[in-house]
Amino acid sequence: MSESTITQLPDPSGFSADPFTDVIRDGARKLIEQAVQAELATLMAAFSNEKLQDGRARLVRHGHLPERDVMT
Repeated sequence: MSESTITQLPDPSGFSADPFTDVIRDGARKLIEQAVQAELATLMAAFSNEKLQDGRARLVRHGHLPERDVMT
């Protein structure tokens, strides 16, 4: 039984695994992260004046202000 029944499937992404592709993907990820951070900063600035009845900010970034108690 010398024949192999294992079939090599092509890469679904269409890209070969080479260092240049990895550099391009890392750069694209960084650009996407910068775009998301910029959009988040715009959103935060737009709602920065909104306050709750007790004076706290209505919109905050997770992990950037003290924890709040959640009441259900």
